[in-house]
Amino acid sequence: MMTIPAPPAEPPGTVLSAQRLYKRFGGVQAVRDISFAVPAASVFAVIGPNGAGKSTLINLLSGIHQPDAGRISFDGADLVGLMPHKRARLGLARTFQKIRLFRNLTVLGNVIAASHMHRELPIWHYVIHGPAFAREHAHVRERAMELLAFMGLESRAGALASSLAYGERRMLELARALATAPRLLMVDEPAAGLNAAEVEQLVERISRLRQRGMTIIVVEHNMDLVMQIADRVLVMDYGQYLFEGKPAEVQANPAVIAAYLGA
Repeated sequence: MMTIPAPPAEPPGTVLSAQRLYKRFGGVQAVRDISFAVPAASVFAVIGPNGAGKSTLINLLSGIHQPDAGRISFDGADLVGLMPHKRARLGLARTFQKIRLFRNLTVLGNVIAASHMHRELPIWHYVIHGPAFAREHAHVRERAMELLAFMGLESRAGALASSLAYGERRMLELARALATAPRLLMVDEPAAGLNAAEVEQLVERISRLRQRGMTIIVVEHNMDLVMQIADRVLVMDYGQYLFEGKPAEVQANPAVIAAYLGA
C-alpha cells in the first residue's frame, strides 16, 4: 500500500469524493491517480474509450473492488474497506453493464426483493406473518408498484423477469436499484442496447430523479445522452485522468477529441 498525502478540502456541497485512487490487476494499472468530487443533486458522467478504466472506477466506488491506494468519502463517511451491502445501507446503489436480475422472479418480485434491504421489522416477523408483517408487505408492494410505474413497467408487474424485452430489463434494473432508496445512484452503461425511444425514456427518467434531489453518476458511451443530462464530465484514458469539465468544455477539448478519434 503506497503512502499518499492528506486529501485536499472537499468543495462545498460535495456528496462523494475520491482522492488519488489506484487499482492494479496483475500487470495492468486499471486506475491510476484518479481524483474527483461529485456535487449533491447533480449528474456526474464518466466517459472514455474502451479500456479506459470506467467500470473499474465504479466497482471501486460501489465496493466490488477495494483500491490499492486512495480515499473514497460519501457524505463524510470513509468507504474504503466497506463491503458493498454496507455501502448500500448508507445510500449508494448501482446498476451493472451486464444486467443482473432475478430471472425466475416476477418483475414486481425483483423490486420487492431489493426493498427489504431497509426492513424495519425483526426477522421473526418474516417467519410468523402477523399484522405488522402484513402492513409492511403492503407498504413495500405499494412502493414497488410506484417504481414500476415510474419506469413504465406497471403493466408487466406479474411477468417473469426472464420474459422481458432487453430494454424492459434495463428499466427493471433501474427500478430495483431505486427500491433500495439511494441518495446516490451509479449507472454503468444504462443506454447500452437501447433503441432511440428507450434512450429518450432513460434521459427523461434520469432528469426527473435529478430534479427530485438524487445524485447520479453515469458511465456511458452514448455521447448524445451524456451531453443532454450531465452537469460535469470526467474523461478517463488508459486508467488516468484526462479532463474534467462541463459538457461543452469536454466536446471542445483537443485531448478528449484525440482520445476518441485518434490524434
